[in-house]
Amino acid sequence: MLQTVAEWLWWESLWLPANVSWSDLEDKEGRVYAKASQLYAALPCALCLLLVRYVFERCLAMPLANAWGIKDRVRLTAEQNPLLEKFFCSQARNPSQADVRSLCKKTGWPQRRVEVWFRRRRNQDRPGLQKRFCEACWRGFFYLSAFLGGIWALHDKPWLYNLKEVWAGFPKQSMLPSQYWYYLLEMGFYLSLLLSLTIDVKRKDFKEQVIHHIATLTLLSFSWISNYIRIGTLVMVVHDSSDVLLEGGKLLNYAKWHQAANGIFVVFTALFMVTRLVIFPFWLIHCTWVYPMEQFAPFFGYYFFNVMLLVLQILHIYWAFLILRMVYNFIFNKVCLKVFDKQLQLLLLFNPLLILLKIYSAALSHPAAGRGCSK
Repeated sequence: MLQTVAEWLWWESLWLPANVSWSDLEDKEGRVYAKASQLYAALPCALCLLLVRYVFERCLAMPLANAWGIKDRVRLTAEQNPLLEKFFCSQARNPSQADVRSLCKKTGWPQRRVEVWFRRRRNQDRPGLQKRFCEACWRGFFYLSAFLGGIWALHDKPWLYNLKEVWAGFPKQSMLPSQYWYYLLEMGFYLSLLLSLTIDVKRKDFKEQVIHHIATLTLLSFSWISNYIRIGTLVMVVHDSSDVLLEGGKLLNYAKWHQAANGIFVVFTALFMVTRLVIFPFWLIHCTWVYPMEQFAPFFGYYFFNVMLLVLQILHIYWAFLILRMVYNFIFNKVCLKVFDKQLQLLLLFNPLLILLKIYSAALSHPAAGRGCSK
């Protein structure tokens, strides 16, 4: 049974073009190819990154937060009540009015006291500002390191400047050491994010982030096995470039340097616009959708890879909608722009240059400019 499943899973017609077999991707003639067994290294890499993250947050991020005066808000704790605690943990964190009335009868407390208890209990579980800062600091450090490492690995490669070179000689393309380490670190990082979901700050787009991490890991794994490594490195560099500014803007926002955060948001918007909703769909997806057809007939792996890229693009559009709503409030309702407190990606779809200029001029002319945003 397992043998049959394995044979079907590794069926060459699924993952490779016609007239190409797995034996063609064995190391020979001085060529070294990626192997599926090497993906197991992503798990120990993820565990090592979690350890590095723990040390980084304790030894670097936390002292930086203290130096910048970032402190957790003092919250009142809920008084001890085993009955309400059991209901809170097992049934609902935000009870309905009917539940509140029922709990009032069981505890003998007035309704107001029960409502206050649940509000304080929910506040106890909310992550503090220092925790958010440390997470953003770690992610920003990794994205910056990964982006610089990706640029170093690609700067002298012909497929960075001519996308048709991505498919030159495919699939018989030797794997480079820089590609191996770039893939390993990226896969280890996203796997570490999945492993730490239960302890990290839970954001409003939690489900979308889970989908994003799983889609990213699936794409990286498939591109590794099928030797789509060249296009895979380009996709990673494009994504890491804007993430650096996203996390950097969060750090400034947590430090209450709102004018600087708004300025970075303008740059981040422009960069995200170019990379995620221009370069990614019209260069990279076009490269994976059109150019391979010039060399071989479509196969399952071809469709699978492109569908996963489209899943990422749909997420980009979803995040663009969220950010456009924030941009609208910032321009027309004079709402303080605190986009970096949310895990968002973006692109401004209509007349982006004009909107960016409006954001920048509004940030400068806003009454709160230079003294932070009112809470």
